[in-house]
Amino acid sequence: MTLTASESPAPPLPAPPPARRGAARRAWRTVSPYAYLAPFFTLFAAFGLFPLIYTAFVSLYRVELQTPGDMEWRGLGNYTALLADEYFWLSLRNTFTIGVLSTVPQLVMALGLAHLLNYRMRGRTFLRTAVLLPYATSVAAATLVFAQLFGRDFGLINYALGLVGIDPVDWQNGTVASQIAVSTVVIWRWTGYNALIYLAGMQSIPDELYEAAAMDGASRWRQFFHVTLPGLRPTILFTVIVSTIGATQLFGEPLLLEGSISGGISHQYQTLGLYMYEQGWGFFHLGRAAAIAWVMFLLIVVLVGLNALIARRRSRKEAGR
Repeated sequence: MTLTASESPAPPLPAPPPARRGAARRAWRTVSPYAYLAPFFTLFAAFGLFPLIYTAFVSLYRVELQTPGDMEWRGLGNYTALLADEYFWLSLRNTFTIGVLSTVPQLVMALGLAHLLNYRMRGRTFLRTAVLLPYATSVAAATLVFAQLFGRDFGLINYALGLVGIDPVDWQNGTVASQIAVSTVVIWRWTGYNALIYLAGMQSIPDELYEAAAMDGASRWRQFFHVTLPGLRPTILFTVIVSTIGATQLFGEPLLLEGSISGGISHQYQTLGLYMYEQGWGFFHLGRAAAIAWVMFLLIVVLVGLNALIARRRSRKEAGR
């Protein structure tokens, strides 16, 4: 009989020194924010940054939709061709006009609507939800309904005008009339959205400011102009910038009003978005369409920069008083 010695268990591994564990934790704390943000930046690079850079690259070539692989170097030729095209300047002017006609009344109405919704009233939760319904409505459905309302022969708008003795208006072929029709659709869709943004800004203004103004004998109107509006200045700047960007990119409403990519018979309401679509998918000039896209991008950057500069100068003037 052979006796064997019992096998002794292996000694436990030595624990890592505390200094090494602390260094690993500090390294993870440094890297972890970038790891959490990596999915967003990956998607942004793939679907935001790369298309932007590639569009700038395509804008320097002559590219046709039928043969996208055949690229002919043009340099700035697509941009100079835009400057010589009268329809580019017409679409730029239409974009500015429709933007003003839609943005100014929209923000003024949204501000007044938010001021009313800020009061204590019955059913205010329902009203706050109801004002957002136009924003949730499909742009195609809303524009098609408004196209029927603005019909020349059987539209409800012309019928109402006829009741007060006004002759029918050709809302789709007239220059000013068609731009008003497009602006009306934009106003209807976005007023409620901006009203809720203003309402959130109003609710962040301390009640003590209104109480102090009331004790000084300020009326509701004076409280609105001297307490509410100054408190809403950052919110108003935000809505102006967002509305400016939206007006520059306006596409669905003018396209579906009459169903024409030319923006009417005489291009009377063709925006830059429609002009880009017409060049790229109507005339198959992808290089020129890419140039228009970059012009729109640069225009948005300039307009947003001007809004921010004006707001900053005004804030400095008021801070220096």
